[in-house]
Amino acid sequence: MERLCSQIIFYEDRNFQGRNFECSSDCPELSSHFSRCNSIRVDSGAWVIYERPNYMGSQYVLTKGEYPDHQRWMGFNDIIKSCRLIRNTYGIYRLRVYERPDFQGQMMEFSDDCPSVYDRFSHREVHSCNVMDGAWIFYEHPNYRGRQYLLEKGEYRRYTEWNAMHPGLGSFRRVQDF
Repeated sequence: MERLCSQIIFYEDRNFQGRNFECSSDCPELSSHFSRCNSIRVDSGAWVIYERPNYMGSQYVLTKGEYPDHQRWMGFNDIIKSCRLIRNTYGIYRLRVYERPDFQGQMMEFSDDCPSVYDRFSHREVHSCNVMDGAWIFYEHPNYRGRQYLLEKGEYRRYTEWNAMHPGLGSFRRVQDF
C-alpha cells in the first residue's frame, strides 16, 4: 500500500537554499530540474536516490527528515540523477541470507536490524538472499557504513542481483517509513 502524499524536495545548495524541485513519484531523470544537489528534505515516505539516471549508480536510502548537506545521506558528491519511492516500508520484516549462491549453504533468518553480519551470521560473505517481507538496506561495512544497496521483496540468487560488486556484507537494516 503506497502512501498517497509521499514527497521529497531537492535543493541545489546546502541548508535548503537555492533552486529546488519537489517530487512525489518515481523520477528516472532529474537533470532537467537541477544541476547539483546539496541538501534534501523528505517530508514523507522513504526514498532511494541514485547518482545516475534510470536508477543506476550509487544509491542512498532516505527516510523522513532533513539532510542539510550531502554528507548527511553519506553521499560522496552533489550528484543526484534519479529517485524512486520505496514500497513495503511498514509492517512485517523477514529476510533470509545464505552463505552461497542460489540459496545454498548455511541460512539465517532475520526480522530485525543487524549492525554486524559477522557477529550474528559467522560469515563475512552473503552470496544470496530472500526478502520475504519489507524493504531492507544492505551496507558494505558494519554499523551501517559504506555503500548501500536497497533490497525489496523478492529473491536475489547472487549478490550481483542487488548490484553489489562483491559478496562482503557488513550490516543491514529495515527501511521504516516513520
